[in-house]
Amino acid sequence: MKIRNIAIGVVVGGVIFASGVAAVAWQKGLSIRETVELGAGVIAAKASRHTIADRTAAILAKKPQLKDVAASAGGKLRILVFKNERSVEVHAPGWEAPRIYPMTAFSGTLGPKLREGDGQIPEGIYGIEYLNPNSSYYLSLKVTYPNASDRARAKADGRTDLGGDIMIHGKAVTIGCVPVGDDAIEDIFYLASAVGIKNVSVVIAPYDMRKGRRPELERSPLKWYQNLCDEIQTALSGKP
Repeated sequence: MKIRNIAIGVVVGGVIFASGVAAVAWQKGLSIRETVELGAGVIAAKASRHTIADRTAAILAKKPQLKDVAASAGGKLRILVFKNERSVEVHAPGWEAPRIYPMTAFSGTLGPKLREGDGQIPEGIYGIEYLNPNSSYYLSLKVTYPNASDRARAKADGRTDLGGDIMIHGKAVTIGCVPVGDDAIEDIFYLASAVGIKNVSVVIAPYDMRKGRRPELERSPLKWYQNLCDEIQTALSGKP
């Protein structure tokens, strides 16, 4: 009887787990491949329960060169996300030139995130709220969206339910987050941990404005969007 009850429990638990993954996949509009990848990530995260120290030690064992990259006391880390170029540029102490990682998936269009469920990757100047060593997408960094500017603009527009949980993470699945694949997220996760999340800045831009402004990529019915683009350009021109 005990074995039968255990078997029933395993089956029920499996059904509940699969239903949960399926519900998330349906909500996010994921493909079959992305759904399988999500399920595998959830299983791995639940089975491991790593700490940040565990993760960074494992990364350093694979990539010892990262220790020297982050060695500068009080170092700063800048993460620049370019939506049009589908790239993430990381400026770190110890690297003579920034590392450029391709985004492994993309959702939405150019333009800011306005509400929960719109599929948009936010645009603006952010920080990192925390590091997640047990992400369903291997590792992740929580972006501080919505920030004060996002909330102020939403209030002026009469918008509510701005959404959240915007992450820079591994794997190749997204609906509003910034995925860079597992190898790249190891670099970013380790460096963010080493310099401290208070020393990490994130600029998410519609395109790389350092190469010149492109009015056709800034067209928007939102009255405040041009001001946001000006703020992003100023942030991009800053030094690490």
